[in-house]
Amino acid sequence: MAGIKSKNKLIKQKKVSKQSKIKTPLKYPIKLSTKNKKTTLRKPVDNLDEFVDEFKNDSSNTDSELDMDKELSENGEDILGIKSDEEDVVEEESAEKHKRDLEKLKHSDPEFYKFLQENDKKLLEFNLSDEDDDKDETEDDIHKPTDKLSVGSDESDFEDEDQEKPKDPRIITLKVLKSWQAEIQLDKTNKTIIAVMQAFSAALRTVSNDGDQEAGYYKVEGSAVFNGVIQLCVLELGPAIRRFLRLQPGSKQPPHKCKKFIKIKKSLKSYFSDILKLLKGVSSSNIHTVLLKHLHYMSTLLTSYPNITKSLVKHLVQLWGTKEDSVRVMAFFCILRITNNQQAFILDTVLKSMYMTYVKNSKFVSFKNLPVINFMRRSLVEMYALDVNFAYKHVFLYIRQLAIHLRNAITINKKENVQAVYNWQFINSLKLWGCFLAVTFNKKIMQQLIYPFVQICIGSIKLVPTAQYYPLRFHIVQILIDLSKDTGVFIPILPFLLEVLTTQDFNKKHKRVSMKPLQFTCLLRLSKSQLQENGFKDTVIETIYGLLLEYLSSQSHTLGFPDMSLISVIQIKKFIKTCKNPNYFRKFKQILEKIEQNSKYIENGRAKLNLNLNDFKLIEGWEAQIKEKKPPLTVYYESWQKLTIVKKNKQMTKNDELADYKLPTLKKTQKEAKKNEGPVELFPSDSEEETSEKRKRGKRGGKKHKKSSEINAMDEDDGINEKDIVEDIQEDDW
Repeated sequence: MAGIKSKNKLIKQKKVSKQSKIKTPLKYPIKLSTKNKKTTLRKPVDNLDEFVDEFKNDSSNTDSELDMDKELSENGEDILGIKSDEEDVVEEESAEKHKRDLEKLKHSDPEFYKFLQENDKKLLEFNLSDEDDDKDETEDDIHKPTDKLSVGSDESDFEDEDQEKPKDPRIITLKVLKSWQAEIQLDKTNKTIIAVMQAFSAALRTVSNDGDQEAGYYKVEGSAVFNGVIQLCVLELGPAIRRFLRLQPGSKQPPHKCKKFIKIKKSLKSYFSDILKLLKGVSSSNIHTVLLKHLHYMSTLLTSYPNITKSLVKHLVQLWGTKEDSVRVMAFFCILRITNNQQAFILDTVLKSMYMTYVKNSKFVSFKNLPVINFMRRSLVEMYALDVNFAYKHVFLYIRQLAIHLRNAITINKKENVQAVYNWQFINSLKLWGCFLAVTFNKKIMQQLIYPFVQICIGSIKLVPTAQYYPLRFHIVQILIDLSKDTGVFIPILPFLLEVLTTQDFNKKHKRVSMKPLQFTCLLRLSKSQLQENGFKDTVIETIYGLLLEYLSSQSHTLGFPDMSLISVIQIKKFIKTCKNPNYFRKFKQILEKIEQNSKYIENGRAKLNLNLNDFKLIEGWEAQIKEKKPPLTVYYESWQKLTIVKKNKQMTKNDELADYKLPTLKKTQKEAKKNEGPVELFPSDSEEETSEKRKRGKRGGKKHKKSSEINAMDEDDGINEKDIVEDIQEDDW
C-alpha cells in the first residue's frame, strides 16, 4: 500500500508541474484547475464542524483572489500571462523538491522505482531546464530583422523561395541523370541499373492516370527530366545490363542462366511491364519508333519472362496492323526477333493473331491502304516461312475454310453465300496463300496444297461468270499467273482470258461517256452504269492484253509453247476479224504477231534437237538455255512492263489529279511584223479600200468578211491614236 500511495503522490506532482506556468505557486494540499474553475484535493475531515470552517476559509481566499484579478485587469495586464519573480522561485523550489522525492523513492521502494522506469519514464526524466527552454522558444518565435537589408530583384525572390523549400532526395534532377549516365558505364554493380529502372517507372507514373504518383522511391517532375530519363534508358540501359550479365554481342545464351541475373530479375520484369504500359499509353509515332527500337535491342532478355512476352507480342501485333508505316515496320521487326528467340513457345499465338489482324484490315481496299495491305501480306508470309512444318497446320485449315465457303456458295446459291466468297477478305486471303505457296514451293509438304488452292481459285472464277465481276476474275487470274511463274507449275489460265473476248460485245456503242478510264485495281464488282461507259471496254481490253502478255512471256521459253499458244492464236484471229474499233484491233494484231514470232523461234530451236519427251532433265536444261537467251516475246514484255510500272506509279500517287489544277501561266504577246512602215493615213481613199477588199476576198469573201475587216481597222486606229498620259492623283479623285 505504501508503494501505491507514493505512486499517486508522484503522479499528482507531475500534473502540478505541467500547470505551473499559468497557476499559482504549488502548495500542498495540491490544487487541480480546469478551464475556469479551481478544485482542491482536501484532506479527509473527521466531523461536520471542521468541514464548515474549511469552507469559510476557502470562500475568503476566493474573494481575495477575485480582488487581485480586478486590480490586474484595471492595469491592463493579463491574468494568466504574467508571472512574478516570486512565482518563479517557488516553481524552482517545487521542482527541486520533486527531484529529491524521486531520489528518496529510489532507496525506499526500489521495486516501485523499477516499475516506473519500465512504464512511465517521462515522470522520472524531469528537467529543471524545460521551463527555460520554453521561455527561449517564445523569445525565438519573435522575428528580429537585421540592421543591413538589401533590396533584391524579382529573380532573387524566386531563388529564395526555391532555396527555402526543403530538397526532397527522391526528386530526380538533370544533375542526377548526368551522374547516372557516367556511373552506369563504369559501375560493375547493379546499383545504378536498378536506380535507372526505378526512375523509368517514376516517369511512367507521371504520365499514367492511375493516381499512384506517390508510390515508388523516385519522383520525376518536368518534361526535361522525363525526356532525360527515357533517353538514358534507351541509350545506356541495354548495354549496361549486357555488361553486368557478361553477355557477348550475338550470343544466344538465355539471361536467366547467368549468375548475376537474380540481382536484377524483379526490377527488369517491372521495367518490361512499364515499357508495355508506355506503348499502350503513347499516341505519337516518333515515341513509338524510339521505344520499339529500344525493345528490339532488349528483346533477347525477354526469354526469361514468358508471361510478359505474350501480352507484349499481342500489343505489337496491334501496332503492326493499325499504326503508321514507320511504326508498323518497327513492330514487325520486334515480333520477328522475339519469335526467333522463343519460337517453340510463342509462334502459334503470333501466327493466329497476325492472320486475324491481316483479314480485319483487308476488308476494304483503296489506293491509300493498298501499300499497307501488301506490306502486311509480305511480312505475314515471312512469319509463316519460319517453320514450314509447323505452319502447314495453319495453312491447311485456312485453305480448307476458304473451300468450305466456296462449296456453300455453289450448293446453296444464295446471295449471302455468294457474298461470302466475292469480297476483299476472301480475295486477299487467296493472295496471301498464293504468295506463301510460291515462296515455300521447294518444301515437299507445301507442294501438296497447290492443287486444292488452284481448284478454289478456278471455282471462284466460275461461280458468277458475268461482266459485273470481271475485275474479280482478273484479280484471281493474276494470283494464278504469279503462282505459275514462281513455281513452274502449268496452270490453264488462257481460257479465262479468251472467254471475255468471245462473250463480251466490244463493237456495241456505249451509252455513257467517261472522262477517265476505269481502274480495276481497287474494284471487284462493276455497277450497271459503269458497264455502259466507254471506259469499261478500254480497261477490259488493256487488262486482257497485259495478262496475256505476262502469262505467255512466262511460258515463252518452254518446249510446248507453240502447241499451248495455238488456241489463243485462233481466238485472237477470230476477235480481230469481228473487231471494228481500230485501237483494239491494233493491240491484238501486235500481240498476235509476237506470239507467232515466238512460236517460230521455239520451233526452229526444237527442230535442231533430238530429244526424248521422257527425258525431263534434258528438257529442263534446254529450256533454261532458251530462258537465258530471252525469246522475242520476253523481250517485248519487259519493254512493255517498264511503261506500265510508270503508269501504275502515277495512278498510286495521283499525279494525273495534280495535273488537272489550273495553274497560272504567262502569255507572251507576239508582235506582228508591219509590212508598211511609212506614215499611217487616217482617211484612206475609197479606191484603196476596194482594192484591198478584192485582194482579201476568197472563197469566204462576202459581207461578213467586209464587216470583220472594218472592225479590225477601227481597233487598229484606236490603238494608234491612244497616247500614254501621266497625271498626278488628287485626293478628290478617290
